[in-house]
Amino acid sequence: MSQTPSVRRRGRSPRARLSAVLLPLGLLAAGCGSARDAYENAFYLGVPEPVTDQANDTYELWLGTVAAAAVVGVAVAGLIMFAVFRYRKNSDQLPRQVRYNLPIEVLYTVVPFVIIAVLFYYTTVTQNFVNELTPDDEGGAEVNIGVVGFQWNWTFRYDDEGVQTTGAPGAPPVLVLPTDTTIRFTETSPDVIHSFFVPQFLFKRDVIPGRANTFEITINKEGSYVGRCAELCGEKHSAMNFEVQAVPMSEYRSYVSALGDDPANQIGTGAGQGAVRTAEESAEQIEGTRS
Repeated sequence: MSQTPSVRRRGRSPRARLSAVLLPLGLLAAGCGSARDAYENAFYLGVPEPVTDQANDTYELWLGTVAAAAVVGVAVAGLIMFAVFRYRKNSDQLPRQVRYNLPIEVLYTVVPFVIIAVLFYYTTVTQNFVNELTPDDEGGAEVNIGVVGFQWNWTFRYDDEGVQTTGAPGAPPVLVLPTDTTIRFTETSPDVIHSFFVPQFLFKRDVIPGRANTFEITINKEGSYVGRCAELCGEKHSAMNFEVQAVPMSEYRSYVSALGDDPANQIGTGAGQGAVRTAEESAEQIEGTRS
């Protein structure tokens, strides 16, 4: 099955440099509180607090992008107001007409290019980090989770332990995950496109029939988070909710062990298994056709 290529994990990305450059504007905009709080309060615009290492990078990129947009907006508004008041009509005489101004034309060509290049660089760095997978020759992820989205619910498989849980109508499934652990998700679907989305992860990835989409996260904050399907998938799309519980590794192991005590939770049995099997067969057929 097709899978996102694995690349070597890197250290902390340089988003902090962009934040440092734009921090003074945040201080001016907020006017009070600590430097970091002022910066966030000025530019976060309601984005949920990130709870994964990958989401932290996305959040920093968002803050920097909004700050850059604010700088450009203030500069453009200032130039417009300058032109309005400095060159407002005060007689019937036409102002001096000029054909061009080479320095200004070079300036408004180069400056936008520099802005776009800087934003493109930081966006690419962040995107690469968010899409990174731990190489299999380095042991792969510590925990592997299978996600099957089907009309209209979810099956979550704890592949390392061979157990799973499936939601029921009116009873959204619960996905228990360990904190401070590299978790790899592999998504499949037997019917239509769904989308696995947890707002606090600042990330979503489509669940596509005939394709195994993968991604990794490392949760750094304990808590309960609401998950949703973020792709219109049919009549009961709004019912495709689930809950993520981020707990310490010891609690995670206890939960998975208790889940395995019920034979109905073994992978290959229980509710939703038909959808799981159909999704796997569909992905295998597509992969066989490609090869």
